[in-house]
This record gives sequence, structure tokens and C-alpha cells, in this order.
Amino acid sequence: MEVNSRDPQRGARDYAARAGARRDGRPLDDGDIRARIQQVTIRQQRFERFLSRELGIDQGGLEVLDHLLSTGPATPTELAHKLEISTAAMTLVLNRLEAAGHIRRERHPSDGRKLIVTASPQIATDAQACVAPLIDGVEHVIGTLSAGEASVVASFLERLIDAYDSATGPVPATVKT
Repeated sequence: MEVNSRDPQRGARDYAARAGARRDGRPLDDGDIRARIQQVTIRQQRFERFLSRELGIDQGGLEVLDHLLSTGPATPTELAHKLEISTAAMTLVLNRLEAAGHIRRERHPSDGRKLIVTASPQIATDAQACVAPLIDGVEHVIGTLSAGEASVVASFLERLIDAYDSATGPVPATVKT
């Protein structure tokens, strides 16, 4: 939230007014990049809720599956660190996913004391079916960009990612097994 340093209350009110205007569905001004970023964020949150409903998985389970499907099998400790939750909370998430048949926990091939968590083939197929239309749409949009436009967009997105990381700290590294 941006706040006016001279009058924090006024800055907060101004921010709230702009944020509300960006959420109410009115057409956006051509140059309102902030509003478009907010709209992308809102659409991403909406898509995650859709995905949770379609797959029958809560938000924590969705994050675990996203990680497993994106990067492959992981230990419960790696997943807990990646999602920034306790190992006890991760155990609860994994128990729910396993009970639903969405993951398997197996002994680590080189260290039998550890477990490796793997997404089931069925949940991978179901998730892919839900995500494919969005991936195709994004790929189409990217494909329509000229080299110059792609360079500007990539640079902007890198700076936007840096702004998020500056506000929250860098993305935690996965713990090595």
C-alpha cells in the first residue's frame, strides 16, 4: 500500500479510492498500468480458486501440487520450506492430499530415512486439463509480441518481480536433500 509520507491518512484514502476503482469493473484508462497489474493479480487469484474447486483441493494442497508438478518430487521438508510453513502443517496438507489419492509418499531411494512426495499421474492429468487453456492463451499473447515488445515486457516484469521481492524478501531456496 502506498502511503503519502506527509499525510499518511490521506495517502491511505487515496490508495483505497484508486484500488476500489480498479476492482469495480469500470473501463481502465489507457495508461493505467497499476490497474492492469491489479487486474492480473485478481484474475490469478480467481484462477487459483477455480483450480482449487475443479481439483477439489484446498489452497495449501494446490501450492504443494503446483510445486510437485513444476519441479518434480520433493521431500516434505523441502515442500515446507518452499511454501514457508512448518513441517507439522505440511504433514497435515500431505495427509489430506494422500487421503484423496493426489500424492504418494515413498522412501527416498538413497536415504531410507527420508520420504519423497510425488504427484499422482491422475492429478497431473486433471491439473493439466484445467491449466492448458490458460497456458495456450498466454503463449498466444506472447507469440503476438514483436521482439522489441517482448524485450520491454520482459524488462518490466523483471523489475516488477524485484519490487515484490524487495517488499517480501527473496523467494526462499529449497532445502537440499
